[in-house]
Amino acid sequence: MSVLAPPRTDVPTSRFVRRPAVVVPVLAQLAIWAGAAGVLALWWADTASVTGVAGWLTGAGRITGLLAGYGCAVLVALMARVPLLDHTVGTDRLARWHAWGGRYTVGLALVHTLLIVWGSSLTVHSGVVQETATLVFHYPDMLKATAGFLLLVGTGVVSARAARRRLSYETWHYLHGATYAALFLVFGHQLSNGADFVGDRAVQLAWYALYGGVAALVVWFRFLLPLRRALRHRLRVAEVRPEAPGVCSVHLTGRRLTDLGAEPGQFFRWRFLAPGLWWTAAPYSLSAPPLPDRLRITVKAAGGHSAALARLRPGTRVWAEGPYGAFTAARRSAPKVLLLAGGVGITPLRTLFETLPGEVTLLYRARRPEDLALRGELDAIAAARGAVVHYAVSQPAGFSCPLTARALGRLVPDLAAHDVYVCGPPGMAEAARRALRAAGVPRRRIHHESFDF
Repeated sequence: MSVLAPPRTDVPTSRFVRRPAVVVPVLAQLAIWAGAAGVLALWWADTASVTGVAGWLTGAGRITGLLAGYGCAVLVALMARVPLLDHTVGTDRLARWHAWGGRYTVGLALVHTLLIVWGSSLTVHSGVVQETATLVFHYPDMLKATAGFLLLVGTGVVSARAARRRLSYETWHYLHGATYAALFLVFGHQLSNGADFVGDRAVQLAWYALYGGVAALVVWFRFLLPLRRALRHRLRVAEVRPEAPGVCSVHLTGRRLTDLGAEPGQFFRWRFLAPGLWWTAAPYSLSAPPLPDRLRITVKAAGGHSAALARLRPGTRVWAEGPYGAFTAARRSAPKVLLLAGGVGITPLRTLFETLPGEVTLLYRARRPEDLALRGELDAIAAARGAVVHYAVSQPAGFSCPLTARALGRLVPDLAAHDVYVCGPPGMAEAARRALRAAGVPRRRIHHESFDF
């Protein structure tokens, strides 16, 4: 473990207050809930009275159907990669909202289907199976809606945590893309069969506007904008350099890269146009501050895709989607900062270590000394800016730093007054969060971004 010169302490706290990073997530949640309330108001305004068991079942089916339809639009909007949301809410936080909302939306769709069939069968005094067949085969757009419903449920199943662990990221990503097909198939039946839409042109137009607006966001931010940037910036691999056992840096060159607006701490989704790699866009953080004509990522071989990057040839074309993420200086609210890295999690923290003003301390944990990637750069940055860097390794014994409140408090005096940026394996990040909370660090000052989407 090494400690370098004392840090700077001459930067005022007020300089680090960033309103959009606080306000936008709150406004986004309010907008989502306001939309849900509007959907419920639509049902309320269109329903004169509810009587009898069949009426209550059908009414509940209409409500859950409206909410499921609205939820589908919200789920797609959350993952449309809109920069305003991505750079303030954060990619991983949006992904958690998406996953949470996805479970409820699939559940609402299931309940909607069961209630509508049950209520309709009671209304016409027929069996559930017979009424199901009547609805599916004799109502407009219901065959397509049934196929879309099955796709939506299937997407929910493969997105469950137990199933995700058995699938590669690429396989899950393409299966998850079936959501778009599901929404396309179910959209028609909402307007042709929904009691709240039939005969009400204004409500129909509003629903078209909701889905059309979300579709426009997806087409622009996930397809057209990345294509435009690929043609404009013309990124290519310049060099691949080993940094530690199983870790390499990929240096990239391009044109007018400042126009990307990338900030230290952010990441791109990289698509390398090389055999076996072109069909996957994988997220990797920048490991050096962006320059007008050069970017760099540092990657650990943790799978087939990441291991293949060490064999990239200079001149390979690259498409970069982004920048993404809110793991930036905008989250900072205090003049003192602790950067806590584990393994290859050093990559975004290395850029913040170089660029964050004020008093910055870095704690870098790894298994062995040779696993400390970019150590020479970190030492040079610490010496140049007068910062503190600590290295902790599990082997050999005696150079570790347990992730406990007491150990971190001894290492970083006045820890509770720090902002803390954490990046590392999920287990390490969770242990760090628990230790920091036990040490008195407020939850709002613990910043973590995960690529486990």
